[in-house]
Formats: sequence, structure tokens, C-alpha cells
Amino acid sequence: MKKTLKIVFKGFLIVISMLVLLFLVLKVTYNDEIPEGVSGAPADELAHDILEALNYENYKDAKEIHWTFRGVNRYEWHKQKQVVKVFWDGMQVDLWTTSPEESTVFKSGNEIEGDAKREAIDYAVKNFNNDSFWVVAPFKLFDPGTERFLIKEDGQEKLLVQYTSGGTTPGDAYLWEVDENQIPTAFKMWVSIIPLDGLKAEWSEWKMTEAGFPLAFEKTIFGIEIPISGLKVVR
Repeated sequence: MKKTLKIVFKGFLIVISMLVLLFLVLKVTYNDEIPEGVSGAPADELAHDILEALNYENYKDAKEIHWTFRGVNRYEWHKQKQVVKVFWDGMQVDLWTTSPEESTVFKSGNEIEGDAKREAIDYAVKNFNNDSFWVVAPFKLFDPGTERFLIKEDGQEKLLVQYTSGGTTPGDAYLWEVDENQIPTAFKMWVSIIPLDGLKAEWSEWKMTEAGFPLAFEKTIFGIEIPISGLKVVR
């Protein structure tokens, strides 16, 4: 028994050591500084070109966007009503995006109040901010609290967007790459919840929705797909 425990413990230490080594390698590899660029009209012009390519006006007019993230959080976003229904583990939060404190919370169909309600609303706000970004980030280039910079890198024009306020993690920055049609293909990110600076996510499989604007149906990091399912738009 003791011999078995020693073998298991030794294997555990080896795995931990490998994970630490992998993290250190990644940390050295992804240690980019946020690039400096030109703000003002040149950056805004590229941002407007991207939104035009994505039919932004149709996006604004869409009634609903539905999706599930990580197979756990399910969303029904009623954009025109500024409310999103968030579902997970028997919970439902009817989240008012402009006034979260007015949201209602249900557990197994029964409305709840007090600390449990506040905790559920906090969970819904935090996860909606993160999970919706992976669905509609390219449409958020002019959100309140954003700053835009034109970056010339590798012979291409790229758009750096910094979120200086709002959301759950203000201070995050994303460097967008676009193709010849100004459709986003990837971004590098500098975000507080990921300790790797300049990590790259690919955006692909752009498909036109029934509301007349396209969405990227596949996002990957290191070739691993971000787990979004059931993505659809209601016109």
C-alpha cells in the first residue's frame, strides 16, 4: 500500500512539475507588450469599416441572440428589450442589462430574494459579460469606455481596442486582425483573467444570420475551440 502511494505521489509531482514548466514556457512565449498606435480618425475609420463589413445596423436591429457557453450557461438575449434570460443548474435570471438590480431570479421556477438573489445576479452579470463577448465582440468596437488605435504591424493595418471602463474586467485590450474584406479573423488579447499577454484567438466560420448580419461560429485558441453551441439569431 505504501509503495503504491509513493508511486501515485511521485506521478502527481511529475504532472505538477510538467504543468509548471508548460506555464513558464507559455508565459515567456506570450509576454508581448500592448502595441502603441495612432488614435483618433485613422483608428475610427478602420473600426467603422469593420462594422460596415459586418452589417452593424442589422445587428443593432436584431431581436434576439441565443447560445450556450461551455454547456453550462444558456442565454436568450432580447436585445431590443435590454434583457437577457440566463439559465444554469436550475437557476434563471431575467437580467436587465442596463439596471441589473431590477432583475428577477428563479430557482426551480420559484422566485427568490435576499443574498441568494444578489449572488445569482452577480453570477449572471459576470458570465454574460464574458460569454457574450465571445459571440459579439467585433460589434463592440465603439462601446462606452472604449479607446481605439490603428496599429501597423507585419505590413497590415490592425485595430487595437482598449476597454477602459465598464464590463466586468475594465482595462482589457484586444488587437484585431482583419482580412481583405475587413472581416475579423483573430485577435490578440491582454486580459486580467488570463496571465498570458498577447494570447491569440482565431475567429472563423463566418455565417450570415437570418437577421442579416454575420457571426463567427468558430473561435479557437491553440486549435482548441471555445465551447459555444446552439448559436442562433431571431430576426
